Parts: sequence; structure tokens; C-alpha cells
Amino acid sequence: MLFNSYVFIFLFFPLCLVGYYGLIRRNRKRAAQFFLLMMSFWFYGYFQVNYLLIMLFSIAVNYCFHRLLSQKASRKLLFCAIAINLGVLFYFKYFDFFVENINALTGASFALRHVLLPLGISFFTFQQIGFIVDTYRGEVKDCGLLPYALFVAFFPQLIAGPIVTQAEMLPQFSRMGEKRFDWEQFAKGYALFVMGLFKKVILADTLGAGVSYGYTNIALLGRWDALVVILAYSLQLYFDFSGYCDMARGIGKMLGLEIPVNFRSPYQAVNIVDFWKRWHITLNRFFTSYVYIPLGGNRRGRGRMYLNFLIVFFLSGFWHGAGWNFIVWGMMHGVLYVLTRWYLDKKAQCRKPLCFLGQKIMTFVSKIALFLYVSVAWVYFRAADVAQANTMLLTALKGNVGKLSFELAECFQLDELWYILKVCRLDRFAYSRYLLMFFMLTAGFLLAVSGPNAEQSADRMKGKAVSAVALGAVFVWCVLSFSRVSVFLYFNF
Repeated sequence: MLFNSYVFIFLFFPLCLVGYYGLIRRNRKRAAQFFLLMMSFWFYGYFQVNYLLIMLFSIAVNYCFHRLLSQKASRKLLFCAIAINLGVLFYFKYFDFFVENINALTGASFALRHVLLPLGISFFTFQQIGFIVDTYRGEVKDCGLLPYALFVAFFPQLIAGPIVTQAEMLPQFSRMGEKRFDWEQFAKGYALFVMGLFKKVILADTLGAGVSYGYTNIALLGRWDALVVILAYSLQLYFDFSGYCDMARGIGKMLGLEIPVNFRSPYQAVNIVDFWKRWHITLNRFFTSYVYIPLGGNRRGRGRMYLNFLIVFFLSGFWHGAGWNFIVWGMMHGVLYVLTRWYLDKKAQCRKPLCFLGQKIMTFVSKIALFLYVSVAWVYFRAADVAQANTMLLTALKGNVGKLSFELAECFQLDELWYILKVCRLDRFAYSRYLLMFFMLTAGFLLAVSGPNAEQSADRMKGKAVSAVALGAVFVWCVLSFSRVSVFLYFNF
């Protein structure tokens, strides 16, 4: 089920709110937990019942390991639990990738399985691995099956994150109903949800139409077309994923629960280290806690630390998708991350800080350079394979120099905004179709690189009647646009 769908907005979530708060009001905490769990199963199973069966199997197996590890912190049991989780993930997500590469290297003809990837399996698998490791470390007391299943299946963050920890969610589940209903928190949750919905439905999906056209018709693109497509995807991915996380946090707040922040204006970062403190924060936290630190972190010398960084980014790329293009993307970030850490270490030894103006100029230049580098790396993230990514980048560098494709510009048209152009009689302008494309790209870019994030905006809206009216209007606009929405990009990972 999509957050941006009629069935969620007008059926699922209203029923969820009424049922949940009805049980809480009667002080039936366990019944409220069970109700949320059943709603979460409905939410996930709505896509395909087989997905739900796979998740239920995963929950059952991991809960058994949790019980065993609670009784005895066995290293063999821990490795067995991790191996089973990774084995299931490997089968569904990576089996065909490895078979294809074995066939290519050896000339063999092993059959591909073409297994359908269950939605969100990367997210709930990592979340359960973290839970199992925390149990082994003694950080989780004996947990009942109901709160554990709800921890895994809680619908707002089930399919595309954030990747939450047991320390963040289990205490909240145990305190359900202890706090009175908070209208202020509910209003902030609604604001976050609407802003996330706007990011997804109006911005990401509009930009995505141009991106889809560009990658489908690379041979027809000129240099300027390719540059527009590359920029559009950088913005589409950001608004799509951050929009999902804003909606997830908003839903959590409306239910009286806090889901961790997963984005903090990443395109406003000054370097790649800062970027990864802002982009997909919970995934970065997972790799830090369960990969980087166990590998030795920075405790075994600087060279080993840099190697650990590269391992983490290799795994991060591979986690996102079974393809060499994802590995290239991960290593592009990893190499720049290592170089930046080396530079920052050297800079810390320098006792001659830049003047105020020089610092401002350096900050501006580094932000622009980072955005350009990240946008180039996103090409490998979006492309079907490395060859297609290389073709797109070569087109951007050496393609024909001419006016922008009219067909590409058409993809960025919003009917609502086109109507405004007609009212203003701007539709008679020879290049009127390019105005909306320019507006969407410019507005999206400025919002991403210099605008406040959703959390900051929601805080500023507190108690303001104008904000309430504006949110209501945006909500209606988004709902009227549901007929052309697409699934979230991170559903594929």
C-alpha cells in the first residue's frame, strides 16, 4: 500500500487512527499493539500476500534466535542467525546477479531464478540483524513476540525505512497509552505528512517523468538534455526518499510515536563526510555500529581506518542493488570519503585558519563541487547498468550542443501550473513549455540546497491559521494528483 494512494488516505489510515486511539482510550495497551500489528500486516500484504508470508517467516525465525541468545550469548548462534538473514536476502536479491557473473566468467549456463524481490526486505532484514546483535550484546532484555513483531512490521517505516533500533521503538511500545493525546504533536505529524506528500507527488513524480524519458531515450539526447536529466534525477531521488521519511515520521507522530530523522538537508552539506551525516542517517548508523566498529573502526591505525571506510561503502552500494553500477556508486562515495577524511585530518594540524571571507568562499565552492560530484555518482545509481551510466555521462560531456529537446521539456509539465500560464497568456510564448521545466528544476534545486527541511518548516507552522490553510490546500492538490503517482524509488532496494 502506498502512502500516496486513495486507499491509504481515505480508508486505511482513518481506520488505523480510530481503532488505535479507541483502544488506547480504554487503556488496552496490548490490544492497541496487536491492532497496529494487524494493520501493518494488512499494509504490507496489500502489495502481495506472498511478501507477507516471507516477512512472517523472517519474524518467526529471528524471534527464535532472540529467545535462544537471551538465554545464552553464543557466538555460534549469533553467526548462524546473521548467516540465515543474509542467506535469505542473498537468495531474493543477489542470486541472479552472482549466477550471471559466474556464467560470464566461466562460460557456464546456470539457470537464473528471476525471483521477485519482496518489498522492503533489505530494510527489515538489516533491522532484525541489528536486533539480534543487540540481544547478543545484552542490550535487549527478554522481548515478547508481540512487541518484537510490531518492531519489525510497524507500517510507517517497514518498506523504505528509516532503519530503527530496538532502543528507539520498544520503550515507546511499552509506554503506549501512558501519555495523553497531544494535539500539538498530532498537528506537527500532519504537517510532516503533507510536506512529504508534496515532495513525492508534486516534485519527485514530476521530475521523475523527465528522468524516465531521458534514460529511455538516451540516443536522442543532446548535451543539455543529458545535463537536465542528471540534475532532475538528483532532485527526484532526494524528494522521493526524504518525502517518504517525512511521511513516515508524520504518521508516527500522529500515532504518538517518534520515528528517527533520516534526512537533514544533505544537499546543504559542505563535504562528503558531512553529506553522510545527513543522507540516509539510519543506514549510515547501521553500518557504523555493526560493520565499521566491529572491523576495528579507527582503533588500528589510519590506514586500516581508511580500508574500513571503503568496505562500508562497498557494502552500502551492494546493499542498494545487485549490480556493478551500485558498486561503482558506492566506491565513488567511498574514495571521496577517504580523501576527504585524510584532508580534514591534515587540515586539523594546520594552525592558520582562513579569513572570514575566504572561509565563506571555500564553503560555497565546496557545496557546489559536492553537489556536482554526488549528481555524477547518482547516474550510476539510476542507470540500468554501468554501460548505460557511461553513455549518459559521455552524452553530457560530448553530446550535440543544441536547444533542449521539446519532448523532454514536455515531461516536466504540471497541468495545474500550465493552466496558470494560460491565464497569464504566457502559453503563447514560443518557449512557454520550457518555462515550467526551468521552474521545476530551479525551485527543486533551491529548496534542496538552501531551503529549510520539513522538520524546521513544521516547527515554524505551529499554531498559525495561515499555515493550516496552506497545508490543507497542498493536501487537496496532492490528492487530486494521485492519478499520476508512482511507487517510491527505494521500494526497489
